[in-house]
Amino acid sequence: MLMANGLVKRFRTRTGLTTAVDNITMSVAAGEVLAFLGPNGAGKTTTIKMVAGLIRPDRGQVVVHNMDVTGRPALAAARLGAVLEGSRNLYWRLTCLENLIYWGTLRRLSPSEARSRAVELLRLVDLEQCQHNTVQTLSRGMQQKLALCQALMHQPKLVLLDEPTLGLDLVSAQVIKAMVRRLAGDGVAILLTTHQMDVAQQLADRLAIIRSGKLMLTGKTAEVLARYSRPVWRIAVSHPLPADRLAAVRDLGWSIEQPTPADLLVTPPADDPTVIYRLLDVLRPQPIRLVQRHQADLAEVFRQVMAEGEALL
Repeated sequence: MLMANGLVKRFRTRTGLTTAVDNITMSVAAGEVLAFLGPNGAGKTTTIKMVAGLIRPDRGQVVVHNMDVTGRPALAAARLGAVLEGSRNLYWRLTCLENLIYWGTLRRLSPSEARSRAVELLRLVDLEQCQHNTVQTLSRGMQQKLALCQALMHQPKLVLLDEPTLGLDLVSAQVIKAMVRRLAGDGVAILLTTHQMDVAQQLADRLAIIRSGKLMLTGKTAEVLARYSRPVWRIAVSHPLPADRLAAVRDLGWSIEQPTPADLLVTPPADDPTVIYRLLDVLRPQPIRLVQRHQADLAEVFRQVMAEGEALL
């Protein structure tokens, strides 16, 4: 649904030309969520604006649903929906229903089609009872749900989501995440930008991490997390291990760290998942509360990728 190929964007500053986006290539398939991640100033917003046709790249091409929308905002708007952080998608003095009808007619729906679609979406997000309330009277979570409805009025095949759960309470955030999963299940391609790594990890099928305008890492979420996970096991026991047991573990060739006397971080001599059974034999009959292999989370991966990028500068 989205193919961005070789995007480059430079801006003129007092000191000369600055490259904000440097040869970015990425794609999002139907039914897929791509998390586009990076620190502030990395080039995410500039890339998103090029995808949306709001700025023309110096080089490269953006294709949405088989149509070249490079630097063509009207054409891009007809083929994608966008939810911007900060409720910038909505008019605060209009009611929920008025907002959706307004945006629907801008996207070539007839007034009757726009009203029917608006009522359908408001019912879907449980805002039907608020349809005649102005946006400024809604909670942050309600505003975010309404913004998503606005982006979906013309049933786009590609949706851009910028910080969709930022500042929301737990229940509202869960509703938005459920809607994102439902959209992906219905075949909508979703490009997600967020600084909330837990949200990206929960929702994204694939990841793209950008730093200083360059793509540093791309891949399927599960594969990236597995790649950055270390062959370290955490063993929590009921009582501190006696010295002879610790010595027996070391005799197996394992290295040991002890954050607490009853909590071990052990690294095997080889990255072989079966070696844990030999360790457990040595610990028997010591009561064991937890056996857990290290699993990297996305926040850990992000920090490491940023550190690797820093080392290259």
